[in-house]
Amino acid sequence: MNTSDAPIRHETPIRVDHIGIAVESVEEAEPILFALGCERISIESVEDRFNWAYYRLGDASRLELIEPIADDTFLTDFLDANGPGLHHVTLEVADIDAVIESLRENEIRVIDRAEFDTWTEAFVSPRNPTGALFQLMEYHDDYHEERLPPQELFINESRVGELFQG
Repeated sequence: MNTSDAPIRHETPIRVDHIGIAVESVEEAEPILFALGCERISIESVEDRFNWAYYRLGDASRLELIEPIADDTFLTDFLDANGPGLHHVTLEVADIDAVIESLRENEIRVIDRAEFDTWTEAFVSPRNPTGALFQLMEYHDDYHEERLPPQELFINESRVGELFQG
């Protein structure tokens, strides 16, 4: 890792999109989110492997509960090893390639980069000094068209890059 006084940084807008929490059951876990004041904004199954449910907390925070619905997934492995709890922190980035380059220049391992029709993602290995799995996500222009309306999906109704354009 870069140990100089001035670490290499990027100039790309970035913000916390949501925190992912691994649970055995969304139904059993969500009452605590409701008690905290969260509102569920969606729940969906992914590839018949897991369900994820998104919750809004206030105007600018989101949490995600993720439950396995198949027996052999990354999520069942995670829950077997760690039990329920923090799984990942998703950071929305305006330019994923610039952030990945900055991380690699600082000798931080980036894994599993993938490009989909409406978003690109990569993960920072949790084998870093924070121990956290960071998901980097760059939303493409049409991401909201297949999911939720912008006021539900994005903080302040805009992708992070749109907020910081001159």
